[in-house]
Amino acid sequence: MTRKLFVTTALPYANAPFHLGHIMEYIQADIWVRHQRMSGHEVHFVGADDAHGAPIMIAAEKAGITPQEFVAQIAAGRKQYLDGFHIQFDNWHSTDGEENHQLSQDIYRKLKSAGFITSKTIEQFFDPVKNMFLPDRYIKGECPKCGAKDQYGDSCEVCSAVYAPTELKNPYSVLTGATPIMKSSEHFFFKLSDEKCVEFLRGWALKDNRLQSEVANKCKEWLEGEGGLGDWDISRDAPYFGIEIPDQPGKYFYVWLDAPVGYLASLKNYFGKIGRDYDAFMADPTTEQIHFIGKDITYFHTLFWPAMLKFSGYKTPDNVYAHGFVTVSGEKMSKSRGTGISPLRYLEIGMNPEWLRYYFAAKLNAKVEDLDMNPEDFVARVNSDLIGKYINIASRAAGFISKRFDGVVATDWATADDAFLNNLRNVAPEIQALFEAREYGKALRAAMEQADLVNAYVDSNKPWELAKKAENDAKLQEVCSRLLEAFRILTIFLKPVLPQLAAQVEAQLNIAPLQWADVATPLPHHHKINPYTHLMQRVDLKIFDDLFDVPAPAATTSAETTEAAASDIEALAEEIKIDDFAKVDLRIAKIVNCEHVDGSDKLLRLTLDVGEGRTRNVFSGIKSAYQPEQLIGKFTVMVANLAPRKMKFGMSEGMVLAASAADEKANPGLYILEAWPGAQPGMRVR
Repeated sequence: MTRKLFVTTALPYANAPFHLGHIMEYIQADIWVRHQRMSGHEVHFVGADDAHGAPIMIAAEKAGITPQEFVAQIAAGRKQYLDGFHIQFDNWHSTDGEENHQLSQDIYRKLKSAGFITSKTIEQFFDPVKNMFLPDRYIKGECPKCGAKDQYGDSCEVCSAVYAPTELKNPYSVLTGATPIMKSSEHFFFKLSDEKCVEFLRGWALKDNRLQSEVANKCKEWLEGEGGLGDWDISRDAPYFGIEIPDQPGKYFYVWLDAPVGYLASLKNYFGKIGRDYDAFMADPTTEQIHFIGKDITYFHTLFWPAMLKFSGYKTPDNVYAHGFVTVSGEKMSKSRGTGISPLRYLEIGMNPEWLRYYFAAKLNAKVEDLDMNPEDFVARVNSDLIGKYINIASRAAGFISKRFDGVVATDWATADDAFLNNLRNVAPEIQALFEAREYGKALRAAMEQADLVNAYVDSNKPWELAKKAENDAKLQEVCSRLLEAFRILTIFLKPVLPQLAAQVEAQLNIAPLQWADVATPLPHHHKINPYTHLMQRVDLKIFDDLFDVPAPAATTSAETTEAAASDIEALAEEIKIDDFAKVDLRIAKIVNCEHVDGSDKLLRLTLDVGEGRTRNVFSGIKSAYQPEQLIGKFTVMVANLAPRKMKFGMSEGMVLAASAADEKANPGLYILEAWPGAQPGMRVR
């Protein structure tokens, strides 16, 4: 039976380019979608930018543009990532689209009509410096459950607790560093605590294997824990970039209400483009709604999202599949540690996107586990599996077929009882089932086990030896044709993961796009293939030196390492107390302009935005390391409370931070500190 599938990934927040975690999630979903399409099913795979909320409003304000213009600039950069890694969404939309406004307001009206919306006056944090109510993500403090520091105002990244911002201990405003004050405001709530909601969620989340066991267990904790579920605050006060709440001037939907509605909005937008009936598709009981998300947003997708859909009369998700985070060599991705990987950098230096697709797939399974990217492991898997096992088969056989037999294969031996190929074909249902279950690592291991058997056939029949004598031509053509048929079947097994490589194979074998059903249908007798061309190169470990944000150091002996450490790394300064450190006010600063200083061979003049509503002038002795155009637009760290200093060239209003070796003449490298994407001017560094 043909399935009808509506598949999404989590919507990326439209304030920064894609990072490696986004790409991993999209590859995971794209593999599953391609597998479904190869199985003959109808699939609609959509995504969108999560475009609303105070962070985007504030970032746009600082950039001097509208929020819509800010989001459009981010959205304009998405295609190069998606196309670059062969991620084939049918549609990419925005939560600020007309469809999302209509659907979000319709869901709200229906929830209100059904009695699931209530209002009450609440005490809310207000930034007295910025003169605005603070969104959850602009308040930080200590988690009220586990005590972890620097946690956001809605949930803890350490213990996964969810709470109200007012429950934070020692709160502070992320915008200004000020201690927030309490002010009253009327807010609107979705009655998640209603017994009807709780009963529905017990059935939806804990039965029918909709969720992975780890996620279902977490849902059970949330549903049955002390205090149960609380009502969900779905409103925010102006100023706010979002969707207005009907009949409530100055009130907007909290971004987490309209963000998942963006899944439906993107599908509706897509169906409008292709002339499909969106309402009929979503009303069809056979339509399946599938979400791929990160483990950090399971609370919203397994409680809020299904409940608001259920009680507004919309279809609820059939499955929500969560995955873990990406680490690099066992560590969280970090520029400062040299473990930060930019997906765009990966493409720019010429690394094959299908190396990454294969590597991620080889390590992905159906559990909620973190995925570690290790350069040595990456090289070993790609070179051993893809080059040494899979592509080796075609390179051993296709050349002989092209040169000795004018590209014609002989498959008159391909009978129903052909043991060699039947062993290969018989494993196809198992591999299909593993892809269906998102057990990609197991699917690829099963495929490579078959590749090992095919290579054993190569070694036992030695086509290079057969080619030495003309009387062996019939046997040589049979052996090489048999190998190309095995290679074709293996390509089917790998196609969901390696779509571009599969397309190259299809072109060389001169065949139509491969589907799962083609496993059983061999190449026709006397079929003519195209001349063989190289399909994929090996990975050189050295390329990772260009990939990481901080290049790996050259190999040295232990004596050289000790000597280098003694000469390059400056001794630690005298110990200070926390009160001493607190006197230094470090702030994120955006370099809005940079220029040479006439008459100075060391200084650059930096114009810095430190979130004060004005810019500062700072002179920095970094001319030897940077050209002005390299720095404009960058985010760095500065000492903001350093007394202004009058210099020959003008007044310097602070100091930017940079790193260097102890002996700058022997080791002249100079590295200005750069903030992680998402940091904004004025944020305090603690």
